[in-house]
Amino acid sequence: MTFWDHLEVLRGVIFRILAVAIIGFIAAFCLKEPLFKLILAPSSPDFIFYRWISTVAGWMGFDASEIRNFNVDLFSNTLTAQFMIHMKMAFYISLVVILPYILYLLFGFIAPALHTDERRSTTSVVVWSYILFMVGIIIDYLIIFPLAFRFLGTYQVSASIPNVITLESYTDLLITLTLLMGILFELPILAWFLGKLGIIDATFMKKYRRHAIVVILIIAAVITPTTDIFTLTIVTLPIYLLYELSIQIVKR
Repeated sequence: MTFWDHLEVLRGVIFRILAVAIIGFIAAFCLKEPLFKLILAPSSPDFIFYRWISTVAGWMGFDASEIRNFNVDLFSNTLTAQFMIHMKMAFYISLVVILPYILYLLFGFIAPALHTDERRSTTSVVVWSYILFMVGIIIDYLIIFPLAFRFLGTYQVSASIPNVITLESYTDLLITLTLLMGILFELPILAWFLGKLGIIDATFMKKYRRHAIVVILIIAAVITPTTDIFTLTIVTLPIYLLYELSIQIVKR
């Protein structure tokens, strides 16, 4: 194929991606009720994670009475805020849903230029990258974001200053933490890539395991700025398990 033939194929790929993106966005936009029921669920004291953590904390002897005892009201402060947030969240949700198809189209475009072994390795990397990204999103939605929202939404420097949380700040925090956790869960893929390049090995990662734990604790403390050890442990554990998984991947 000539250069212009490749451009023609690429144009077709881009057209299909745009078409699917538009269809996905329209579908997500039309499903407003279930969409925002899912998005706003962590703001309720009856969210599944709050129920679970209060039960576990009670079993471990911690005071679980205050875990579900909070109320944060969300409001909209501009005329167009709710409509724009509706469009933004519909776009992000549809993008996550159609991402596998987008990756499939892009891989189909570059696959003819790859050897069989390269094609197999690339497929594995892409599939596992998406799986890990989705695991990060799910853990953020179920654990990280509820903890961060509950702490930040109820934190006060003075009892005379009430918290007034906008819907925009709520969704911005949700998007930011979701993207951060999705990227953070790509650690095994990054470790595999650096191991392939010979930059790191399992011995190196084991040697600096203590340093990595300190860094993980700092990251967990930044993600969820709470003061109790129980919450910090919940956030730290999955990130540490990712580091141990990365060691085994590099070792193999």
